[in-house]
Amino acid sequence: MCSGSGRRRETLGGMTVQELLQSKGIEYLAKGKDFLVRCLNPEHDDSNPSMRIDRTTGIYNCFSCGYKGNIFALYGEKIGQLQLRRELLKRKIGEKRADSVGLSFPTSYTPYIGDWRGIRPETYKMFEAFQHHDKEHIGRIVFPIRDLTGRIVAFNGRHTTNGIPKYYISPPKAKLPFYPSYCVPIRGTCILVEGLFDMLNLHDKGLTNAICSFGTKNVSKDKLGIMKLRGIYRVDIFFDGDEAGQKAAAEVKVLAEEVGLYTRNINLDGRDPGDLSLEQVHKLGKQLYNYT
Repeated sequence: MCSGSGRRRETLGGMTVQELLQSKGIEYLAKGKDFLVRCLNPEHDDSNPSMRIDRTTGIYNCFSCGYKGNIFALYGEKIGQLQLRRELLKRKIGEKRADSVGLSFPTSYTPYIGDWRGIRPETYKMFEAFQHHDKEHIGRIVFPIRDLTGRIVAFNGRHTTNGIPKYYISPPKAKLPFYPSYCVPIRGTCILVEGLFDMLNLHDKGLTNAICSFGTKNVSKDKLGIMKLRGIYRVDIFFDGDEAGQKAAAEVKVLAEEVGLYTRNINLDGRDPGDLSLEQVHKLGKQLYNYT
């Protein structure tokens, strides 16, 4: 982590976020558009840094305790307005470019060739998984998330240990489609699961009609309607087996039926799709689609 007293650079009467951190002797790590620091909440003993500060605006948020605010207001300092305008303009230009042509793979990335969580290297290769040495992606397996046109709209990196956050999505406000966006149905049916590794596990073991929603709150009638337009007539909802997962499954069932999709709810005695063995996935496929 970097630290230091730093030197104030006056910018129309204010300073940058980095200069403010340095002037206060706060250690930080650069993480994409943010600085990662120990939480500034005096009541939070944050031994594992979990607060992110937007390096342009100074808005901070602790992902552990939920402490939020703006670092300039916290310390009674002025933000450098000229630098702020420049950085916001650069950010807007970058976002517009991403909207039109999509994101690109980072330079010097390395395809992931391991078998983490028992998923075969061939499956990771099929989904273009990679690793990268930048600070955002260290310790993560990263997936490019493509829309129906093939354009990369986001990267989703899963930490393989206990890193915070568990999933890092860039850009942070990206709107995630169902993934993979193009699902090849089996007997006119796709399986909708909650998480990325739920989907990967099913694909890896033979149920290649699985798609993930990136969370139960990321399901909409528009996304379900697109599935129907592409010739899918039924969705098998396979969310986590706990109470929250089953409640969400019931809500998605209503949405799906409102757009004219038939539904089935899969609940295997509380087991999650990401934990099923090869034998269990084969058995499920035979039960649902009568194939071996």
